[in-house]
Amino acid sequence: MPGRTSVRRGSAEDTEMEDAPTSHQPTVDDEEVEQENEAEEAQYAEGDAVYGEDEEEEEVQRVKILPGSTPTAASFEFLEEGHTLGNALRYIIMKNPEVEFCAYAIPHPSEPKMNIRIQTYEGTTAIEALEKGLKDLQDLCDVVATKFWTAREEFSSA
Repeated sequence: MPGRTSVRRGSAEDTEMEDAPTSHQPTVDDEEVEQENEAEEAQYAEGDAVYGEDEEEEEVQRVKILPGSTPTAASFEFLEEGHTLGNALRYIIMKNPEVEFCAYAIPHPSEPKMNIRIQTYEGTTAIEALEKGLKDLQDLCDVVATKFWTAREEFSSA
């Protein structure tokens, strides 16, 4: 039956926690960890390694064009995005009269990716439609934010 656990044959009693086997992960000696930390601190104090100054963080490309795209029909992958951006961007892009089709999908809930497909009529490209959609969405957000802060100030002063 699904959901049932198997019972070990021959064991009539439960095992006490003290008698249970330890984890299979290797144990770390506290003295070794302390020595490693002291070595890192000494290296930092001597100036051999300066954290955060010379190291430039690589900027991850968060939008890419997926293979199989043409100028008027392309799929884009957004990293670290979900339904919030996907649905809003799809709505704004579909308001563009030069866009024939636009849809978004989350390929799998455990992956932080959002794909958007844009198909345009001749005369404009999918990349131009995406750029215009992102700009229009930013403008819409700016208007909403301005109206919110104005209403908040009016409410606070009353």
